[in-house]
Amino acid sequence: MHDLAEGVARFQRHVFPAKEGLFAHLAGHHDPHTLFISCSDARVVPELITDSEPGELFVIRTAGNLVPAYTPGSDGVAASIEYAVAVLGVRDIVVCGHSACGAMTALARHHDLSGAPAIAGWLRHADASPAGTTTVGDIDALVRQNVLAQLTNLATHPSVARALAERTVTLHGWVYDIPTGRVDDLDPAGLPAARAA
Repeated sequence: MHDLAEGVARFQRHVFPAKEGLFAHLAGHHDPHTLFISCSDARVVPELITDSEPGELFVIRTAGNLVPAYTPGSDGVAASIEYAVAVLGVRDIVVCGHSACGAMTALARHHDLSGAPAIAGWLRHADASPAGTTTVGDIDALVRQNVLAQLTNLATHPSVARALAERTVTLHGWVYDIPTGRVDDLDPAGLPAARAA
């Protein structure tokens, strides 16, 4: 906790003063251009990877960058998606997977998750992903297939389906490689009304 407090102190001394005008503007304006859905993994930092300023990205982070298919009812992920698309009017949506993903590793290697029932239940949202991989245990292929599967799930959300039909939003599938910093742009062709980047 001491390190976090020191970080806040450095932010207040050095970062905030250099961007004081930006923060003053952001106090009254919230107009991100992109909904960025990534993994909760601490090694994946959307603003750092994309060199974005505060206010540019609306970020949702979930284990395995999973997006449950839409179902009626209360759901924090669905509410965040709806807010970004229907209220904020984001123009792009990125689902970003990454190398060495713990969630995809657990699926690919059939880890015993009986002692972690919440994780096991959550990973069911990736059920469509293994079907698209060609080699059992191929984590890199599973990461890619999972990104495409989550884009398909994303398109089931009414706000996203409406924006896709109106051609006001574009879906993007990315895979971030941690050791190289490379970002691969996957082709979401074939998704319902999706337009590739």
